[in-house]
Amino acid sequence: MKAPRSPRSPRSPLPPALTRWRPATPYVLDAALAALVLFAVSLQWMFPDEGDDPLSLQGWLLGAATAVPLIWRRRAPCATACAVSLATPAQALYHAPPPDVMYGGMVVLYTMAAQARPWQRRLMLTGWILGVVITMQHQSNQEPFEYAFHLMGLVSAYALGVLTRVQRAYTAELEDRAGRLERERAADTARARAEERARIARDMHDILAHAVSLMVVQAEAGPVVVRKDPDRAEATFDTIASTGREAMAQLRRILGVLKEEAPTGEAGSRLPQPSVTALPELVRQVRQSTGLHAELRTSGTPRPLSSDTEVAAYRVVQEALTNTVKHARASRALVELDWADDHVSLTVTDDGRGPSEGAGGHGLIGIRERAAACGGSAETGGAPDGGFRVVVRLPVAVDREGALG
Repeated sequence: MKAPRSPRSPRSPLPPALTRWRPATPYVLDAALAALVLFAVSLQWMFPDEGDDPLSLQGWLLGAATAVPLIWRRRAPCATACAVSLATPAQALYHAPPPDVMYGGMVVLYTMAAQARPWQRRLMLTGWILGVVITMQHQSNQEPFEYAFHLMGLVSAYALGVLTRVQRAYTAELEDRAGRLERERAADTARARAEERARIARDMHDILAHAVSLMVVQAEAGPVVVRKDPDRAEATFDTIASTGREAMAQLRRILGVLKEEAPTGEAGSRLPQPSVTALPELVRQVRQSTGLHAELRTSGTPRPLSSDTEVAAYRVVQEALTNTVKHARASRALVELDWADDHVSLTVTDDGRGPSEGAGGHGLIGIRERAAACGGSAETGGAPDGGFRVVVRLPVAVDREGALG
């Protein structure tokens, strides 16, 4: 049984080497971003516009105050946003002209939109919009397009942060869903393996218990028959040998399934699974091999059964007769096969000593498990007239298909 493949996690658009390096060095990236913003702010100081007042050293220091805090933007986004929010209007009001582009403001708005809580990012966006409008009102010669330019820059940075946050949440949800699917598939695989082991254990128990029980009964009667009836003794030993060969053939088939091999050749070919049609031969074998007067009675019209139900019906009767031979000390056993429209009932009754503690414990558990696995039910206990009775009810194929929809 092959384990299922693990679901693939969403692929990052970045190269694998960059993806591994990026989260490991947040300070390096943020420091590089802060240096870039500082360089952009310094351009207005190093290359002032013609006709405008040059940017003073104090103004440049305030501009630097809008860039340096960005080093901690991911570690302390709120503190960084507050520092930049104070330094930016101070720079604008301290000197003329104000900063051409609010680089630091756009970075902190992006960071807040991507990482902060809802009320924090909304408060920051509102504060920046009002701050820009109020600050520009105190400046002279401000054109309407400058208002639109600064406000659009802030709103665009905020929108980009929102998109980043949504993308991260979507990616995290996909990864979480992939993890849940992987855990569910692992649980399904473990459950399937456990069910398969239980099924194999039931098959091996039924095969070995039935075969060994018949062989023990024949072997115990062998010495007596050898002295009194040599011809019958030869038939007894032939029965022991054929029972052992049949058990070995079925065990080889089970082991072949475990190894996931397809044996070749006539001797190694897999045997078909037993079915309800093999019940008369099973009852005849038990009757001839053990001396138990076993009888099969059938009523109703036979209906199609699924393959697992066919096997379950055969194994249930086999295990019930095996328990009768091993534990009941009975002289008679009656197997009743009753066909109804939606189910088939199997009843095995013997005239032995009745239920005893520990007798056929594993076999009775296996009978109940087989019936439940096919959607049926099983009842075991004392018979009304003494002895022991096993009653199993299994659904026919039409009923099971209808139940499954």
